[in-house]
Amino acid sequence: MNSVQGLLAASVISVQNSCFIYPACQNCFSRLILDSRRFHCLKCGCTGEAKDASYRYRLSLKIADTNDLFDITVFGSCLDPFFGITAENLQRYIQDFNQLSGETNTESFTRALVHAVETCFIGKRFIFGV
Repeated sequence: MNSVQGLLAASVISVQNSCFIYPACQNCFSRLILDSRRFHCLKCGCTGEAKDASYRYRLSLKIADTNDLFDITVFGSCLDPFFGITAENLQRYIQDFNQLSGETNTESFTRALVHAVETCFIGKRFIFGV
């Protein structure tokens, strides 16, 4: 993991994606390839059962300071306080909600989650370690 080279005070202009959680390799943090039963990391070769996959936050933002616009991606547990839950537990909650509701189209849930994230971040000023 890279160390912080500097700090940037900036405001969030927009959220760039609607997928805030991804299945992550516990060894190298790369995105895992999941099928219904297994996971596989293309980077380090780690494999396991899909039910044992870990999840991690990945939030891509467009931010602005007083002079410039930047695209920035924030990873990992530093987002736990903003979501109020770990990525692992949020993913479990989403899966449980979809199963209990019998919802096959998860688009409405995704829209609600995106709206909540936009409300939390857009227009707010943060200090980013870059």
